[in-house]
Amino acid sequence: MRFLPPVCPGKIVCVGRNYAEHARELGNEVPAEPLLFLKPPSSLNAHRAPVVFPRGAQVLSYEGELALVIGRRVRRAPAARAWDAVAGFTVLNDITARDWQKKDGQWTRAKGSDTFCPVGPC
Repeated sequence: MRFLPPVCPGKIVCVGRNYAEHARELGNEVPAEPLLFLKPPSSLNAHRAPVVFPRGAQVLSYEGELALVIGRRVRRAPAARAWDAVAGFTVLNDITARDWQKKDGQWTRAKGSDTFCPVGPC
């Protein structure tokens, strides 16, 4: 059985290199400030739905992540109020074409391909 993704987001904001061990594994330093990147909504994929291996990509990897689902628009909220905008949590699989990531130097194609953001099951 496949489940639909829990939301239809306008954007998917991710934090890169936030795990020191994984950053070092890939030969990178842990950044002093959060390294943000976006996955397009078209990358969203349902729980247990197949991940499509894009033509031309050679090496896919995955990382299990905790995802916060933001339930309402929030901007410049003080830390004490920021959690008021969180509707819930789910699991997310961050799929990456590592060869594209190294080749391109930025992460749009490597992390943003269709189906590269499976979430759920709930």
